[in-house]
Amino acid sequence: MNATTAEQASAPVTGDVLRSVLLAGERPSRPGPVLTSLTFGWRALLKIKHVPEQLVDVTMFPIMFTLMFTYLFGGALAGSTQAYLQFLLPGILVQANVMITMNTGITLNTDIQKGVFDRFRSLPVWRPSPLVGALLGDLVRYSIGSAIVIMLGLVLGFRPEGGAVGVVLSVALLLVFSFCLSWLWTMLSLILRTPNSVAGVSMMVMFPLTFVSNIFVDPKTMPGWLQAVVEVNPISHLATVVRGLMDGSVPAGEIGWVLVSSVLLVAVFGPITMVLYRNKK
Repeated sequence: MNATTAEQASAPVTGDVLRSVLLAGERPSRPGPVLTSLTFGWRALLKIKHVPEQLVDVTMFPIMFTLMFTYLFGGALAGSTQAYLQFLLPGILVQANVMITMNTGITLNTDIQKGVFDRFRSLPVWRPSPLVGALLGDLVRYSIGSAIVIMLGLVLGFRPEGGAVGVVLSVALLLVFSFCLSWLWTMLSLILRTPNSVAGVSMMVMFPLTFVSNIFVDPKTMPGWLQAVVEVNPISHLATVVRGLMDGSVPAGEIGWVLVSSVLLVAVFGPITMVLYRNKK
């Protein structure tokens, strides 16, 4: 090292020197909403990789309900377990997915309590990216749950007359509805203070919605006042659509109801969620 080099090394670093170094290269462009949302979605998948217990509700819950209702109540409700399975399985597919959506709010509330979202909000990214990314990551969980229910049904003897196309279309519509429903639990995660409270309130909402529906039995056997409640239940419309697509029919009116319900869920709870997220302290 010569005297000139030693002198430069010992010289104080000024603001102008730092600025010249930082501006020497081209500044990278700011990531767009799609990229940032997908990045946070990948984060959600990595959490499943490191904590695989998160898949317990995705795997064990639908298996337990399918076996229990088919073999305990199938004979009494439909005359045979095989006949009841053809009616039940599309409903169980619906129930499993909408119940799984509750985990979205619980997970987000856990991150909020740990202070993770304070860091996310300070990043120079599209503001809804952490929330949208978490919801996109959960779509993988819904897909896993759907695959497990369908494979179990095929093993037990379920045969969809709509074939593979009907099954794929029903699952796709179910994923759309589940994604939109997740905005409700996302909103609750920003209002309630603990993951346990989010889980409790979510259960209070979802249990009546799923059981007071046409998932398990035909509403024609219910009292008139209860039939009226079941017929306006969005879960009933969703179950009817899934059954129809798997049976080979296309209930266009019911599909319209499900899509309208999905849009309303996002239109109502999406903006409220973003206001709460923006003002969260």
